[in-house]
Order: sequence, then structure tokens, then C-alpha cells
Amino acid sequence: MNAAWNAVIGLEVHCQLATASKLFCACRNAFGEPPNTLVCPLCTGQPGALPVLNREALELGLRAALALGCEVAARSKFDRKHYFYCDLPKGYQISQYDQPLCSGGGLTLATGKRVRLKRIHLEEDAGKAIHDRGQVTLVDLNRAGVPLIECVSEPDISTPAEAHEYLSALKEILQFAGVSECDMEKGSLRCDVNVSVHRAGTPLGTKVELKNLNSFAHVVAALEYEIRRQIEAYESGEPSRAPVQETRLFDVQRGETRTMRAKEDAHDYRYFPDPDLPPFHVTREHLERARAHLPELPAARRKRYTDTLGLCEYDAGVMTSSRALADYFEATLRFSSSAKDVANWLGNEVLALFKDPSSGVRAVDELTFKPFDLAQLIELADSGKTNRAGARTILRAMCSTPKAPRELLRDLGLEQIEDTAQLERWCREVLAGSERIVAEVRGGNEKALGALIGPVMKLSGGKAKPQAVRDLLGRLIAERGSAG
Repeated sequence: MNAAWNAVIGLEVHCQLATASKLFCACRNAFGEPPNTLVCPLCTGQPGALPVLNREALELGLRAALALGCEVAARSKFDRKHYFYCDLPKGYQISQYDQPLCSGGGLTLATGKRVRLKRIHLEEDAGKAIHDRGQVTLVDLNRAGVPLIECVSEPDISTPAEAHEYLSALKEILQFAGVSECDMEKGSLRCDVNVSVHRAGTPLGTKVELKNLNSFAHVVAALEYEIRRQIEAYESGEPSRAPVQETRLFDVQRGETRTMRAKEDAHDYRYFPDPDLPPFHVTREHLERARAHLPELPAARRKRYTDTLGLCEYDAGVMTSSRALADYFEATLRFSSSAKDVANWLGNEVLALFKDPSSGVRAVDELTFKPFDLAQLIELADSGKTNRAGARTILRAMCSTPKAPRELLRDLGLEQIEDTAQLERWCREVLAGSERIVAEVRGGNEKALGALIGPVMKLSGGKAKPQAVRDLLGRLIAERGSAG
């Protein structure tokens, strides 16, 4: 970015709550079902259908507020936000306007910079419009009425990198708090961006909204392009190119933003209190009950992993990269005495499975083996029953079979050979043709012993214990020297 210009960025993050049913009706809250199968008269905007607030959605909203340090309003209400679109059959969205669920709070970035939250409010999601079917638009209302919280930040963010860090931290907290899956591929986390630029010491520029960004990478790319576009527009000196208040979309293929519509102001939505939903009150007892059910947050877990379990900061960070992984780590640790070993296996071998399409698993919740099985595999490797390569082979097999690691060790023939007589035969065979290397070892070059271990391991098919081979080779060379 040109050093003479400053960017001012605020984020509006829409997060679907992990409830069993929708916000105001009993329809199931689920992803991936056939279109328009999770609907009722309320979802489709039928006259006379009355909304009833989902208590679980309110509980999760309170949990998010507490996790982010917000001040919860004692009295809150729902409002109707009017606009026309094909995925909104009622002609309005039930949201919150002037009395949201909570205000304040925020996140602190790694640099120590504080990004404040302006508010978090509850609202219902709209349906999904599908425009890529030629001359027709299809509408799926399964998502209509799904409960959301909208987390609105103050314009405290200055760079695309800070926006990415803020979003990552927010997603992490909401996941660990059990508020949402925050799966952007399923649309359960979406982001709108407000951005303007101005020269240092001058009034703020015109704010532009970037709508419906569905990945953190897209947020960064859209911001980089839009900041550059606005700076170039101002520096051109042409009034016709000056940024205007509008909503723009990000074209992923072209890497640029384009105009979607003129940006509305709040009065354009004709907000008014929803007459079918009475205001709700959050008592102190209700708030303390929600606080008691708040799970351990990621920063607290990382500190516990370093202070109590002895993990380094890097390993603690990897183990808390998602709540699912952190939970699996702790469940495995109940059957293992070494937090470091468990962290190494999860952070290296198990996470590598997710990046390999041939493994058949992409995430922790798709693992077919239990934490007990992983702990047993780690014990087999640590005790020398099999080597690391053999343990990796067993791990991959565990993804497709219910057999225990000990069974797979036997079935796959991956036990390390402990028969001293057999190991000695292999060692003598290698020594017989390696007089030069043997002479180097006798001369004090112990590193030369490594050139003998490899051939022995090859003869054994990789099943010999490397340390046992090293010890045996050393003894045989010493005996040969004594005999000489």
C-alpha cells in the first residue's frame, strides 16, 4: 500500500449457530439436504405463520458474547429489516436493530493491537438463490430461518493481513466455544467487508462494502484489490472516478471487485419492531448459567498445554488449531503417558493423512479409529515393536479397517525382528564384504558404522531394530579386532 494512504477496515461476520432447529420454527437446521425439504409455512413466508424464539439459539448467542468479552443487554428485541429478494419470501428479515443482544468486547492481535467489537446481534438467514441455470433462477429455502449471529467490528483494522488474523482468531474462539462449526465451505461463516482509504491527517474517505466473501483468502485478495482501486481513483484527480458508497462483489477468477448495487442506509430497510416477537430479557442468573457452560477457550488451552503438559508453543498451537483436534489430542492423552509423542503423531502423521486424498479422510471427525487405538499405535512404535515406517503403514490401514493396531502389526508382518541369532547372521554377512569400512571403524571413525547398518536393514526387509543392529555390529567388529 502507498505509505501516504491509510486503509480503514471494518468486518461484519455472519456465523450460523450450531442449533438442532431453526431460529423461529421447528424445522431441522442441517446442511446438504435436498432443496426445499427443510421448510414449513414460516420458512416460506405464508400469511399467519407465527415465529417462536429458539432458546438454544439465544444460549449460543450468549456464549459467543461471553467468549468475546461483550456486554450483554438486559433487554433486547427483534426488528423487521425490509428488502426484496427472491430468497426472502416474507419480504423482510427478522434481525435486531437498535437493541442488539450485546455490544463491546473484541480481540487482541499478536501485535497487541485491539480490534473492538461494536455489537453482536441475532438474526435469521435468508434462503439460497442459484443463478447459474441459464435464463432461470432457482431458490432453495432450506437455509431460510437458520439462526445467525452477526459480529460487527469497529473500523480498527488497517491491513488485509490484520483482517485475516482477526477472522482466524474469531473463528477459533467461536469454534472452541461450541457456538458454530464455522465451516466456510458449508456457508456457516461468511464475511462482508467495509473499507475506505484516506491520506494521513485528512477526513475518512467514502466507505465501500464488499459482500459475501466466503474464504479468508478471498477477503485478503478483495481488500488488496479494493484498496489499490480506491487509491488510484483518488490520485487520478477525476471526480467521476471517486469512490461512491456502494456494495461490490469480488470476482475470484478475475481477482477484482465490481459494482453490485448502490449501498443502502439503515432507513432504506424501514426497520420496525417485530410485532410477533416480544422483547426478551437476560437475567443475571441466566447469564451466569451461560458462563458456567462456556468451554475452555483456545488461548487458555494453549497455556495449559505449555505450562502443564510441557509442550512447546508451536506444538500447543498445532494441537489447538481446531477444537476437534484439541479434543482428540486430550482424549488420546488419557491412554498415553507422553503428551509430546501424542502431539508429534497428531501434528505430523495424522494431519498428513488429511492432505492425502488416497487416505479417505479429510478431517478429525472422519477418522474411523479411536483415540485409544492411536495411543496403542504410539506405544508399539515407542516400545520398538515396529519402526516408524511400519507404524505409518499401520496408521493408514487403520483408516479403512476396524482392526486394532496390534492385529494389523501381526497381519501386515511389520513386527521388528528381535531374534539375536538371525540379526547376527545378517550382520556377519554384511561384515564379510566390508573390510575397508570395518578398518575405518577400528580406526576410531564411529560414523562409518552407519554405512554398515543400511545393508543389514535391507537384508532384514526393514524389520531389524536399528539400535540393535548398531550394537551388534560394534560388538562383532570389536571381537574381530581382539581375535586379530
